[in-house]
Amino acid sequence: MRTIIKNATLIDCVNPAPIPNTSIVIEDKRIKKIRHGGDEPAGAEDSVVDANGAYLLPGLWDVHVHPDYHSLSEMPLPEQVALFGHRLRSALKDSGMVGFRCAGSHHYMDVAWRRAFEADQYVGPRVFASGHFLTTTGGHFLHSGHALECDGPYGFVKAIREEIKNGVDHIKLNLSGGIMGPAWDLHTQSFLLDEELKAAFDICRLRGFKIMAHATHPNAVKAAITMGAHSIEHGYIMDDECIELLLEYDTWLVPTLAISHLTPKQASNKWESLWTKQRGLSHALCCRAEAAAEDHTEWFAKAVKAGVKMALGSDIRPLKDAALLEMGLWTRCGATPWQTLIAATKHGAAICGAENDLGTVEVGKVADLIVVGANPLDNIDHLRQLHLVIKDGVVVSDKRKRQAI
Repeated sequence: MRTIIKNATLIDCVNPAPIPNTSIVIEDKRIKKIRHGGDEPAGAEDSVVDANGAYLLPGLWDVHVHPDYHSLSEMPLPEQVALFGHRLRSALKDSGMVGFRCAGSHHYMDVAWRRAFEADQYVGPRVFASGHFLTTTGGHFLHSGHALECDGPYGFVKAIREEIKNGVDHIKLNLSGGIMGPAWDLHTQSFLLDEELKAAFDICRLRGFKIMAHATHPNAVKAAITMGAHSIEHGYIMDDECIELLLEYDTWLVPTLAISHLTPKQASNKWESLWTKQRGLSHALCCRAEAAAEDHTEWFAKAVKAGVKMALGSDIRPLKDAALLEMGLWTRCGATPWQTLIAATKHGAAICGAENDLGTVEVGKVADLIVVGANPLDNIDHLRQLHLVIKDGVVVSDKRKRQAI
């Protein structure tokens, strides 16, 4: 049986011009045909969905996420694992998030949910797992519960081998401090010694695992790029050489603007205001974020202008809201809606190595799709007008009836 989505305005994330009156034919989870200028003839057994002119595009990706931060004393592990799965499934059905790349979780809960979704035990998004993120003793974001403290070259090698043994897809390595942490956890400082960095990158290279490198100032960014990091996460402070190296080494940048920009003072719309109010960030951390925001904006805008390869990652929660907030910040800080949309679709799949099957609407690709009520190329917040979510060619969420009530 085929599924036909007719009367859609297609944004395929290959070409920036929307194509009206398009039909998409789905069979065996994949896009079999794209017909422009009219409806595809339907057979008696075909399932037909009328988009009524709404905008059909690839599902969305967030490539820097964590589960909620709870200690085991606050919430037992089984409850944390269940909550993470609920957050993932809600993000798929309520916001059209079809893919996530994790940047740290304790007890390999991201691996567990990846396996559950892949085995069709539950309907959920595609998950690319990191397990713990690796830092030093006294390193970055220890109170999150997601960090694993390592020391010395062999300490990092052993930890990476443990992560691989437990089924991760990539290694998350924290080269430096951050904005959200205690006074000694600073994004202007590096944490690893040269010999620790070398050992970590060497073992990942030998085992064929990509490194997701938390790097927040120029020295850390340059070290990560030149040693072979797959992606730079954050890049709060960079310089012109960082931009040149990102281009030279064809390294991904995931800027996570939400970390420095989402404070009550900086909120610029109702969604940001509500989120910052609910988050309740302390005054001290708001000050740290606001002090970093100007530099972060400057180097994000320069990276966009230079054509650095970038994907969208939020680093915030809940997952159903995170990427939508991050996309709004991208357009506020200098990216066009098209650049933002590509970062959250085509590039989201590509940074995870899934670009041959996902991330664009093309014949032969897996049908992970969304339909929204207004053109996101006019305003990226139109992605919030979600009508349909399609995963593996099956409608898993239909918001049209709810909106009609």
